[in-house]
Amino acid sequence: MIFDTHAHYDDEAFEGDREELLSGLQENGIEAAVNVSASMEGVERTLELIRKWPCLYGAVGVHPNETGELNEEKISRLKEASREPKVVAVGEIGLDYYWDQPEREVQKRWFIRQLELAREVKLPVIIHSRDAAKDTLDIMKEQKAGEIGGVIHCFSYGTEMAREYLNMGFFIGIGGVLTFRNGKKLKEVAAFVPMDRIVLETDCPYLSPVPNRGKRNSSLNLPYVVAELARIREISEEEVIQITSQNARRLYRLREQ
Repeated sequence: MIFDTHAHYDDEAFEGDREELLSGLQENGIEAAVNVSASMEGVERTLELIRKWPCLYGAVGVHPNETGELNEEKISRLKEASREPKVVAVGEIGLDYYWDQPEREVQKRWFIRQLELAREVKLPVIIHSRDAAKDTLDIMKEQKAGEIGGVIHCFSYGTEMAREYLNMGFFIGIGGVLTFRNGKKLKEVAAFVPMDRIVLETDCPYLSPVPNRGKRNSSLNLPYVVAELARIREISEEEVIQITSQNARRLYRLREQ
């Protein structure tokens, strides 16, 4: 079954039908999903969800655009939350110069601090990097993030940047953008990255694949990404599902069930 490595089921977009959707994931071919925090409030909602739903794991961290709220007391809360049995990563963390807030030095400071946290609690990281390729890579090299491990979520750069992260041992997260007509760069990356380093993700409720582009996304849309990746790699959809699910378990250090 398909493993969704990055979802936001705590988002208000799911307020109307969250229970129905999550209760039906496995019967619709979705083995599991990782609910990824974006804020301190999101951390608490994520913990509530993973305690309730067997098919959900969690990641705790603060998105770069929300790092203005961070202080050492909140880092301590993240550390405490990371000890929950079903928390499998620190994330999503990183840099976002598209929205460019808070100021870049604040984003960098708390990116580094959360990388340090991940190293301390021995969890992989989920990296968000948007319009910040050089600074993200520079920080990750300086902090020896390859020793921590993790995934570059919603990968949006080219093959040369992918090579840098592969050399550091990171996985590459691929989602709905792969199906977009203007997703040429990601298609090239999907053809370039070894299959054993690709994981599937939705980033739901965002980035629905074609034919549902523009609508609310969910893990149920991942078969469209599977089909496109199978086409690009010239392998069967079953192989894509099997390999990427195994990759997800390696990424998040989960035993085969």
